[in-house]
Amino acid sequence: MSGAALAPDAFAPLAAVRLADGVLAALSEAILEGRLAPGEALPSEATLATRFGVSKQVVREAIRQLAALGAVQIGQGRATRVAGMTDPEPLARFWRFAVGATREGLSEAVELRRMIEPQVARLAARNATEEGIAALREALIRMEAAIGDVDRWVPADLDFHEQLGRMSGNRLVHLQVQALRPVMEQVLQRFSGGARTRADWNATLARHRRVVEAVAARDEARALAAMDAHFEAADDRLAELFPRKLQEGGN
Repeated sequence: MSGAALAPDAFAPLAAVRLADGVLAALSEAILEGRLAPGEALPSEATLATRFGVSKQVVREAIRQLAALGAVQIGQGRATRVAGMTDPEPLARFWRFAVGATREGLSEAVELRRMIEPQVARLAARNATEEGIAALREALIRMEAAIGDVDRWVPADLDFHEQLGRMSGNRLVHLQVQALRPVMEQVLQRFSGGARTRADWNATLARHRRVVEAVAARDEARALAAMDAHFEAADDRLAELFPRKLQEGGN
C-alpha cells in the first residue's frame, strides 16, 4: 500500500536536531493538526525518508516512538495507520511501571485518584446525559448485586468510576481514568478483601449512590462533595493498607 498522498511540500528537510526526534515531532504535528487523520495510512518509510531528507532507519525509529505513544498502529505486512488517540494502554503501561505494585506506589496512586475523582464527578454532573446517567445506574446495580463478592464487586466499581470519566466530556480525563484502572484494580482488591461486614459493603454502596443522585440532578457542587466524602470515609482503611500519611490534608 502506498499510504496517504500528501502535498510535495508537506514535510521539509530537518534542521540539525536529533533526526528521529525531528521526524517524530513533524509527524506528531501532522496528526494533531488533522493533516493525518485517524485511520489514515502513513506514507511509506521510503517516501517519508525522502521528504525529510533522512534514512529509512531514522523514519522507522520515529514511527516506533509514535506507536509506543499509541498514536499509530503498526501492522505486520500492512500500512501503518494513525490511531484515534483513544487507547489508554500506553498511559496504563506508564502507570503500571511508575507504581510498580509497591505499597508506596499504590499509596501515591490513591492520593492521585483522590485529587482527580471529585473533579471528575463535578464534570460528570455538568455534562450528564440521560444515557450516561442510565449507564452509571447500571454499574451501581451491578455493585449492589456483587456485595460480598470481591471478584464481582471490583470490576463493577471500576466501571462506575470509568463511566464518570466518560461522562466528564473531557477526553484526557477519560483516558486518565481508564489508564489508572489496572493500578486501581490492585488497590480495590486489597481494600475490598479481608474482614468487611455487610454494613461496610452497604456503606460503600450508599456513598456511590449519593454520587449518582448528585450527578443525575446535574448538581456539580453536590457531586464533588459526595465523591470527596466517599474518599474521606475510606481514609482510615486506606491509611492502614497504604501507610503514607493520607490524613495530612495535603500538607
